[in-house]
Amino acid sequence: QVQLVESGGGLVQAGGSLRLSCAASGTISSINRMCWYRQAPGKQRELVAATTTGGSTNNADSVKGRFTISRDNAKNTVYLQMNSLKPEDTAVYYCEADGLLKGYWGQGTQVTVST
Repeated sequence: QVQLVESGGGLVQAGGSLRLSCAASGTISSINRMCWYRQAPGKQRELVAATTTGGSTNNADSVKGRFTISRDNAKNTVYLQMNSLKPEDTAVYYCEADGLLKGYWGQGTQVTVST
């Protein structure tokens, strides 16, 4: 089992920045990829960014150039640095870890961007 705890969400003005953190515990050795998803009201959950154990990353087109995913293996933590935030980035952000047989999800953290 893997447990994920997100933190760092909040209210920020458009153009501002936030950094989300996702701390993993449990059977971490089984994880091969960690991702950030988001879900806005009335919309489907979408992949925002992902990072593999090999260090490769990819971002959704909507956040390229603004969001950066990174990981600190010593702390078993994945981060999402979000810059130049827009009101359309408002959503609940979820951390997800791909294990050998299943995915694990955090509880989510709310990000609200005001105009």
